[in-house]
Amino acid sequence: MKRASRTLIVGGGMAGMAAAIHLHRGGHEVTVLEAGDAPGGRVRSDEVEGFRLDRGFQVLLTAYPEAQRLLHYPSLDLRKFLPGAVVWRRRKRHYLIDPWRQPLEAMRHWRATLGTWEDRMRILWLRWQVTRKGLHEIFSCPDESTRDFLRGQGFSEEMIESFFAPFYRGIFLEPGLETSRRMFEFTFRMFSLGGTALPARGIGAISEHLASQLPAGTIRLQTPVQRVDSGAVTLENGEVWEADHVVLATDAQSAHRLNAQVPERRWNRVVCLYYASEQAPEREPILVLNGEGEGPVNNLVNLSRVSPDVAPRGQELISVSVINPATDLESTEQAVREQLSGWYGSAVEGWRLLRTYDLPLALPRQSVGAEAPGQRPVKVDSGLFVCGDHREHSSLQGALRSGRRAAEALLNDFPPSLFLS
Repeated sequence: MKRASRTLIVGGGMAGMAAAIHLHRGGHEVTVLEAGDAPGGRVRSDEVEGFRLDRGFQVLLTAYPEAQRLLHYPSLDLRKFLPGAVVWRRRKRHYLIDPWRQPLEAMRHWRATLGTWEDRMRILWLRWQVTRKGLHEIFSCPDESTRDFLRGQGFSEEMIESFFAPFYRGIFLEPGLETSRRMFEFTFRMFSLGGTALPARGIGAISEHLASQLPAGTIRLQTPVQRVDSGAVTLENGEVWEADHVVLATDAQSAHRLNAQVPERRWNRVVCLYYASEQAPEREPILVLNGEGEGPVNNLVNLSRVSPDVAPRGQELISVSVINPATDLESTEQAVREQLSGWYGSAVEGWRLLRTYDLPLALPRQSVGAEAPGQRPVKVDSGLFVCGDHREHSSLQGALRSGRRAAEALLNDFPPSLFLS
């Protein structure tokens, strides 16, 4: 009689579902235990009064190799952002448009952009450099902070503070550009080689798409776990599930709580506020940055201009991100309105707050000198494996890649043929 290897995966986020897909394709019988009411982890969208709200402003960089491996982009109905940004600086709007993708638009704003002519030439030179590096070369180079790296590249302080700082604060979710230059070069390469997009119905469509690649019944929802051991999982209700192998695919904090052999990580926080409006503050699908160096707002996006499907007809959906706010949420929201009124006038008073997401565990920190992707082990012992973006680097790419690495390590140690009799 033939028996498939049974593997339990604790956590139905990006890493857990990636591991499940690769193990299923490799011939293992897989069950995913997810504490929430839907798979996806941090990559989820909520329906609120007919609006689709992502749990924090997120985008898909279409050049991610693991995303290209697992996602069928046409099925996601991707909607692209205009490549560039609007920067509010000295109470004026400044456009920075990618000349490679939008040469005519970039030329139209050539004299109106921030920084110096040399800054714009350095951006083109930086793009040329990173697109010719492999990922291994990027993640094995001598490390330093992103801020020190940009200064070493010769960028002016105005360009760093007004553009790079708010743009990469929105990616790294930390205020000082202290994140590893390796992550900067990696993300800059991804922006250069592909598009920035959202599924038409929000970022949660990625989770739904991954879940659809697994057999019905694979993912068991609302199944919280109390403890994880090699070959066994104890649920919060005391029930013990045994398996040939266990893959621990939660965030680092939860993984450490479930099994102390997995180390904790430090996290970066973001607060995301969603507003409804009958008027569009921005008519283009473009990121808006705070280049002033003060005020709570880091970036704003009129998401219904990226995809009309995220808002009811006749309504606009506006996302505002605040990095590590120093005050309570009520005071933060008031300060956000005051700042945005300086940008868009009295119309902001009529914006209706739909929901505020306070995300203290939004993104694992990627410090200078952190291990390169692939160096953090995914095998704890013979019956226990671990994955998540805390095992790689802090991105959707990192989460998906860690899931594949854990699955490949398990399949290498325990090919399905061992369980056929």
